[in-house]
Amino acid sequence: MDLRCLYARGLELPNPLIAASAGTTEIVDKMRRCEDAGMSAVVMKTLFEDPVARRDPAPMFRVLQRRIGAARSTTFYTYEQAAHLDPQQFCEEIRKAKEALGIKVIGSCACVSDEAWSEYPRLMEQAGADAVELNLSCPYSAHLTDNLAALPEFIESATRIAREAVSIPLTTKLTPQMSSPSQIARLMERAGSDGVVPFSRFAGLDIDIETEAPIMHGGMAGHGGPWSLYYVLGWLWQIDKATELPISSSGGVWNAEDVVKHILVGADTVQLCTVLYLQGYGVAAAMLQGLRDWMETKGYTSLADFRGKAVSRVKGQTQVERRQTVVAAIDPERCTSCGTCVRVCPHGATKDDREGPIRLIAEECSGCGLCGELCPVGAISLRSLPEGYRPRHRIAGYYDVLTG
Repeated sequence: MDLRCLYARGLELPNPLIAASAGTTEIVDKMRRCEDAGMSAVVMKTLFEDPVARRDPAPMFRVLQRRIGAARSTTFYTYEQAAHLDPQQFCEEIRKAKEALGIKVIGSCACVSDEAWSEYPRLMEQAGADAVELNLSCPYSAHLTDNLAALPEFIESATRIAREAVSIPLTTKLTPQMSSPSQIARLMERAGSDGVVPFSRFAGLDIDIETEAPIMHGGMAGHGGPWSLYYVLGWLWQIDKATELPISSSGGVWNAEDVVKHILVGADTVQLCTVLYLQGYGVAAAMLQGLRDWMETKGYTSLADFRGKAVSRVKGQTQVERRQTVVAAIDPERCTSCGTCVRVCPHGATKDDREGPIRLIAEECSGCGLCGELCPVGAISLRSLPEGYRPRHRIAGYYDVLTG
């Protein structure tokens, strides 16, 4: 099975899993754990020009949980800073990694001055880095929190400067906090980038209502986790259409299924960050095996067989089918009369008669599917409209819109 892919123009990898720039890739010992887990490359923890960003507060991690019934969301809320290294130390880690490891080593830098955008990538190239990823998207950076409107100009300038400084592959990392990442990807391509990396983490804020102040370190933080998958996928397919550059996507990856989804909407490689912190390095091996198993089931022999396959299948607003074709059905054998569907149905289509299972008033059901999604025992499903069905919706003409 052929898992070969491109991280950037000019840099091929044996499989699509890359350890994203984070504390999990800062030094050789950590990079070795990435290699042992089967990842094909590491993006080193970012070297910042500003020395203040090379020191972390403590604590700097929180795992925030929210629940809706049995459903749960997980947010990894962090204020982890840059690599704890100066430029010379950083480049020494590159040299040691290239001697000790068989995977690709990608440098990463975030700078303030034009001079550093030229100098840092050049130093990394001289140290033996296989590529350089420009971190133009750290969620704590002033250009994201104070001057977002100037971000396109900043990205283009930094990319052009770095491009002139090095001959190795150069990629640029996008922030999710912009109006049109696909347009920025085109700008990166014009500026000389060899690949695009969407996305870094969102900047966010949580408040302790007892102290009435921000939690943890007291300021803005990065936040990510499985919940961010859908935002990333929502832009990936548009970025894939906007640029010919290889795409190394990052965000929301929790299992092999998520890796497949990234590739289906245009990713060439997939970067792992939060999942390595919360599940450990070994999760990458399970993801690779899951990817192979899925490909075998589908009859695919290479990533090229399905990369971007879903892009053309994403419907526009006018293409979406809007006629009602289904209605909810309650299985009386499984229903426990818990009342969840009664509480949440916006149409009042479910009734609790206090005796036996919940009753559905089919004519009031719009087929929205909410009750089935929230039923804790899976007693509700959607079925095709019965013959002669005519809903009693209260909006004039609503039936004609729903059923055509």
